[in-house]
Amino acid sequence: MTIKRFLSCVFLILPTLCFADGKILATPGVSQIEGSGGGGIVPWAQLAGYASEDEIAASAFCSVANVKNFSLNVCGAQANLYDRVELSIAQQQFDVDPLNVTLKQDIYGAKFRLYGDLIYSNWPQFSLGLQHKRLKTADIAFALGAKEKQGTDIYLAASKLHLGAIAGYNFLWNATFRYTQANEMGLLGFGGKNSAAIFPELSAAILLSKHIAIGIEYRKKPDNLGLNESHWRDMFIAWFPNKHINLTAAYLDLDTIAGIGNQQGFYFSLSGQF
Repeated sequence: MTIKRFLSCVFLILPTLCFADGKILATPGVSQIEGSGGGGIVPWAQLAGYASEDEIAASAFCSVANVKNFSLNVCGAQANLYDRVELSIAQQQFDVDPLNVTLKQDIYGAKFRLYGDLIYSNWPQFSLGLQHKRLKTADIAFALGAKEKQGTDIYLAASKLHLGAIAGYNFLWNATFRYTQANEMGLLGFGGKNSAAIFPELSAAILLSKHIAIGIEYRKKPDNLGLNESHWRDMFIAWFPNKHINLTAAYLDLDTIAGIGNQQGFYFSLSGQF
C-alpha cells in the first residue's frame, strides 16, 4: 500500500482502496495459534497478509481448538510492513476441564524476511521470527515444576511453493526450527528439568484449486516437566474465497497434554485481511 493509498484509507474512508493485494491468493497461508502467519500450529516463512514490497497489510483472526479434555480459544492480529517485517499479537485462553480452570497467555511476535520469495526465487523463502510469551495464570505451571512464567521462542523458517509439482497441482512445504523452553506452548510455563533446545516443525500442503488447500503439520515439543508432553499433528483444509477472508478446519492429534492422554479433536479458524 502506497502512502497515497494509505492516506485515502484513513482520511477519505474508501474501503475499496484499503486492501493490500500484491500476492497470489492463498500464498500467505493462514493464522497460527501463536499469532504468526503460517499454518495452524506451525509458523511459516511467509508473512501474514497480501502486502507486496510497496504495501502495508493488516490481518485479524480468531481460532478455537477442542479436544477431549481441553479447549483453546485465541484471537489476534498481524501487520505486514512492505513484505519485510511481520508484527503480531495473540491472546490465548486455555480451558482445563478436569480442573475447571482457565489458563491465559499473551504472545507478542515479530518475523523478518531474510531472503527469497515463496514462488519466484530458486531457493526457499527464509524468515527469522520470535514469539515472546507471558503467562498470566502461572500457579499451576509452578506447581508442576516450571521455572518461569514468561519466555521467548526464536525460530527460523523456510517455505517454498512449487507450481504444478504434483499431478499439475501446486505443492507447498515448510520447515521451521524453534529454539524454546516452553511447556505446552507456554501455557504451563517455561523451563523445568531441561534447558532450552531446538525442535523441528514441518508442514506440507497441496492446493487443489486457487481457493482450496489441504495439508498436514507436525510439531515436535519439549518435555521439561516430565509429563510425557507429546508432539502435535494435524490434517487441515483451508478455503480462500477471496483475498479478504479465509476459513480453516483441521483434525488434531495432540496425544498427551499435562499427563492426560488421547487428546484428539477439531480446530476451526477465521481470518480477515485488510
